[in-house]
Amino acid sequence: MKREKYFSEWSNLHGDAKVKGIVKGWLSISYSICSFIAKLRITPNGLSYLSLLLAAGFVFFIDSNWAIAFLVLSLTADGLDGTLAIITGRVSKWGAALDALADRIVEALWAYGLFLLGAPLEMVVLAWLAAFVQEYMRARAGGLGFHNIGVVTFAERPIRASMVFIVLVARAVELDFTFGISIIWAVLQSISAITVFFTLRQLLQQSQR
Repeated sequence: MKREKYFSEWSNLHGDAKVKGIVKGWLSISYSICSFIAKLRITPNGLSYLSLLLAAGFVFFIDSNWAIAFLVLSLTADGLDGTLAIITGRVSKWGAALDALADRIVEALWAYGLFLLGAPLEMVVLAWLAAFVQEYMRARAGGLGFHNIGVVTFAERPIRASMVFIVLVARAVELDFTFGISIIWAVLQSISAITVFFTLRQLLQQSQR
């Protein structure tokens, strides 16, 4: 599949979202990587399973700096499965469901890892729950026909991973940001969930008029 065709297919699958700026840059990178991966006959679902395995490795190696590599690789694998599905013509409802399920499990492992690093349980649960609710609302909106609710929040998935990444890197240089980052994540994630809630409510109320 040609690059421009891939951009078009991606846009169609994401509510006709515009491919420009940072989004276009990331899609170009993922297209190049997945063009190579496709030659290895790795499947999109295989990448989803690999993301789960790497996230488990992140927790297993949480006491060492290897956790950083496992976190980054898990996020990368998850970010590439959709691209691989498009360019190989393997977009499917099961693949989309598996990807969503894997995302939620992986994020739960991130939160658990943050707890193991010393974050207060209350902050970790609040952050994870707010993230779960935010993504559930988006998924429910899709089920109601709103596949793109048009809001990018303070705490999208890459930001969630970045929170854990910062804690891990800080620990590697003998700094402890765990408590502060857990509070920041919980606050930003709560604001983000509330933002999605009010945006979705407005869309649904307008659709009933």
